Amino acid sequence: MSASVFAYARSVSARRLAAAALAAGAVVGVAALPASAAGVARPHQPQVKITAVQADSPGRDERSDRSLNKEWVELSNTTRQAVNLDGWTLRDNVGRTFVFHHYRLGGHGTVRIHTGQGRDTRTDLYQDRRNHVWDNDRGTITLRDNRGRFIDDESWGRNGHQGDNRGHGDNRGHGDNRGHGDNRGHGDDHRQGGNRH
Repeated sequence: MSASVFAYARSVSARRLAAAALAAGAVVGVAALPASAAGVARPHQPQVKITAVQADSPGRDERSDRSLNKEWVELSNTTRQAVNLDGWTLRDNVGRTFVFHHYRLGGHGTVRIHTGQGRDTRTDLYQDRRNHVWDNDRGTITLRDNRGRFIDDESWGRNGHQGDNRGHGDNRGHGDNRGHGDNRGHGDDHRQGGNRH
């Protein structure tokens, strides 16, 4: 092999090695970037979260509205935009379900869903049940959107965590057009006099 051919072969090999090294460096550089910079989507943060649960009504569990309404679930909108909750559901681990009808949770708003009967407002909704729903000792409540997609859940008791039961404050959000309609979609154990649903 002549000296010129040998020199050319060494030059081609050196260029190939340099190109491979550059390509490897680029891969390492992309891998070292934060997930957002590398084009990898971050996990979706829900717009609406379950922020507190009062599963055990204070005092003796009785069927009075006063006692039933001290059992509640609190949802908060974490964004500035109103979120339409029409068709969304709150469901416990044994299938008892509350369905939202014609309700919008205002930006940075909070709403409590009480178990008993009452007059719905922008910050308080009522399931109109005659019995306590949530298990005092342990349970899980799951929030899903109108397509059945998981949004958030909250557990308490064994292997769970209880919500912080914080109060609403004065900025509990603004809903609109809150009428529930005639079929509020409660679970099978919901017995209501007068066929209100």
